[in-house]
Amino acid sequence: MQKIQLILAKAGMTLARDVFRGDSPVGMPICGKGTELTEALIARFESMDVHNVYIEGHPIHVEGESSLDDLLLKLDYRFSKTLQEPLNLIMYDIYKAYLIKSMGGNSDQIAE
Repeated sequence: MQKIQLILAKAGMTLARDVFRGDSPVGMPICGKGTELTEALIARFESMDVHNVYIEGHPIHVEGESSLDDLLLKLDYRFSKTLQEPLNLIMYDIYKAYLIKSMGGNSDQIAE
């Protein structure tokens, strides 16, 4: 999941969270999680003072942000001395799967 400015949103992206008028997390949502964005929906959000949306995956690379490969290398380094412990191995696998899913990776990377 990635929070992006509405001006970066493109048709075909899928909402990862409900959208509220004026980016306020209170009140009734104007669009639900799981909705695929269209040009018309993006224009409607603009008219309703929505500035940011949460998108599934990680479709936009922001300068200075770590890539998925960088994050996985850091994770490997952090756990390198403790992977022989069964609970640490479980925690490593859970965190790795979370990183891959949140960064828009595919299930083939989780199995590696």
